[in-house]
Amino acid sequence: MRALRAGLPAAVLMLLALFILLPLAQTFLLSFLATLPHEGVEKGTWGLVNYRNVLATPALVASIGNSAVYVTLNVALCLGAALPAAYALSRYEFLGDRHFLFLLLAFRATPPVVLSLPIFILFSRFGLVNSPVGIALVHCLFNLPIAIWILETFISAVPRALDETAFLDGHSLCSFFLRHLIPAIAPGIGVAAFFCFLFSWVEVVFARILTVTAGKPITMAINALFTFQTDVGLVMAMTVVSLLPGLGMIWFVRNHIARGFALRA
Repeated sequence: MRALRAGLPAAVLMLLALFILLPLAQTFLLSFLATLPHEGVEKGTWGLVNYRNVLATPALVASIGNSAVYVTLNVALCLGAALPAAYALSRYEFLGDRHFLFLLLAFRATPPVVLSLPIFILFSRFGLVNSPVGIALVHCLFNLPIAIWILETFISAVPRALDETAFLDGHSLCSFFLRHLIPAIAPGIGVAAFFCFLFSWVEVVFARILTVTAGKPITMAINALFTFQTDVGLVMAMTVVSLLPGLGMIWFVRNHIARGFALRA
């Protein structure tokens, strides 16, 4: 009986892992299977034909570049704006400072579809529709509150003596940020960058609304592959390609993410 109870958690974890990993394994396997006949390739053939078709389709290649542009721009803008804002909320006191942070988080909880029409009208007037820049800017509206909240927590954990010592040594605010503060809160920056990247990479609502004829990201490119006769293998190959940047991001900031979550705990 005790052995059964001891093995139950392991069995539950194995079933959960199987439930999560099975769709990923199926996606990976189908990406190498020709689900429709192609020139010189019969249906049911295993190989790299789907990945060759991805690279040979200009729209799919362009969508990968568009996603890379707006995600990189979004992360850079969010971190560049969130760092001084988080420092101000952490180090200075002003009327309504806590309420301001709460309002930022409350705005983040707003469903994106609620703001889709006014954002489309505004961006169309400024010529930001069908542009990765427009998607990056609108994603900042939702990523910036989270980035500020995360970085404010990490900055508050840094002793104020670090600021005072740096200023007494003659450092300017910019020099203090670059030489002392950023290295001290690097795990927090990694966590904030990860969440900004994650939301921006998989977001669909604004990606659909703001890319009517051009500038479509990878999520919309995959959606466009579903037709009357869908090439499932090509869809799976494009899905695998879309997973690679996320895996690379996790690998790049893995140490910062682990330390960041440990520090927040």
